[in-house]
Amino acid sequence: MANQVEPKLIEPLFLALQKERFVTIATVDHENGGPIVSAISWVFAPDEQRIYFAVDNRSRMLENMSQNSLVVMNVIANESTYAITGHASVKENKIEGIPLKLARVEIQISEVRDVMFYGSKIIKEPKYEKTYDEKAAAKLDKQVMDALKK
Repeated sequence: MANQVEPKLIEPLFLALQKERFVTIATVDHENGGPIVSAISWVFAPDEQRIYFAVDNRSRMLENMSQNSLVVMNVIANESTYAITGHASVKENKIEGIPLKLARVEIQISEVRDVMFYGSKIIKEPKYEKTYDEKAAAKLDKQVMDALKK
């Protein structure tokens, strides 16, 4: 049975991307042309056609995307795993009001594919915790997520 393919975020994915969460992003490495995967958590979908994320503005991902804008974001939600393909572009090199030098990146979605293997479902989504000062982490997370929502 073929996996479902959509041209935009389905409602459960859109809702899942309204808050910080663990996702991975695959880009094409600008030096060797191979795939490279990065994990991030500051992610937000303003609508069903776009996803914003924040990343350190010195991240290798930014150079990779400047050479080849095609990316795949992997999201575990809705009891499944999704590959969200699109073209990424930097919208801000330094997000204002954030103490870190973070870039805001936008993905224009071209395809959303359910890539979970047949006959299975995710029974527990990945969880993570910040390993530095809890209060500082919570404050920074709020600042970044608020900025992505603007």
